[in-house]
Parts: sequence; structure tokens; C-alpha cells
Amino acid sequence: MRVFVIAVGRARGGKAGPEGALFAEYTRRLAWPVTVREVEERRKLPPADRKRREGELLLAALPHGARRIVLDARGRTLSSEDFAARLSAWEGRGAAALAFVIGGADGLAPAVLEGADLVLSLGPMTWPHLLVRAMLAEQLYRAQAILQGHPYHRG
Repeated sequence: MRVFVIAVGRARGGKAGPEGALFAEYTRRLAWPVTVREVEERRKLPPADRKRREGELLLAALPHGARRIVLDARGRTLSSEDFAARLSAWEGRGAAALAFVIGGADGLAPAVLEGADLVLSLGPMTWPHLLVRAMLAEQLYRAQAILQGHPYHRG
């Protein structure tokens, strides 16, 4: 199973400081290959138009047939164990790819949320987008550890 992180915004220089280093460290530990696809609308648009355009770019960047997991503060919160079980179930049903979608500063267009396999919240607080990537990578690694019975997760 492949993992895609589809995100609005660019990690400057590919790593973006300590958040990028943390993301790289956790993705290096994963058995699932991880690909990052970044999209960016450079035109100065009103917020509603920017959100709609970013939504179009995010949807266009999705790999064909991937399960779509959209990160949004209004989504479902899952325990690490429940997240691991969800990943395992998708993999067990033959999912070739999971696409984790991270929106821009103005939020996500309704078209991105519609049809998502899961709208996932990392909590009600607002997080910097590069830190969200690192937190997601850590939870993916934690899920892998849970599924493998590795002592990293002590729950």
C-alpha cells in the first residue's frame, strides 16, 4: 500500500526546518512508501475563490483509486488503535493507496470533503500545516507499530 500526502503549500527547500525533519524521520521508518504532492495557487484571490481553486488542485493531485482521508478539525477523532485498525482494514481489502489531504489556510472546499472515505481530525486546535504533516507521519508510524506489535506504542 502506498501513502500519499496531498497538501496545499510548499515545504521550502523540500524539508522546511524541524517540522520537515520530523516528517522525514517518521516517513523513513514506514514500510509503506510515502509520496508528497504539493499544490499551490499563486494568484491573489479572494478567500472563497482561493479555497475553491485549492480544492480543484487537491482533487486533481489525488492518485486514481486511492482512499481519500481528509484532515479537518471538524472531522472524526480516532484513537491511535482505531486509526491503526482502519488502515489495516483498508489494506486488507486491497487498497493500493491512501491519500491524506491537507488543505490551505482558508480551509477545504466542500468538493474535497464530499466523497472522502474519512474526514479525520487531529484535534480541535489549529496547527501549522507543516506540523500537521509531521503529526500525521508520526501517527502512521505509530499505527504501523501497533499492527506489528512493536513496543513503540505503549497506549
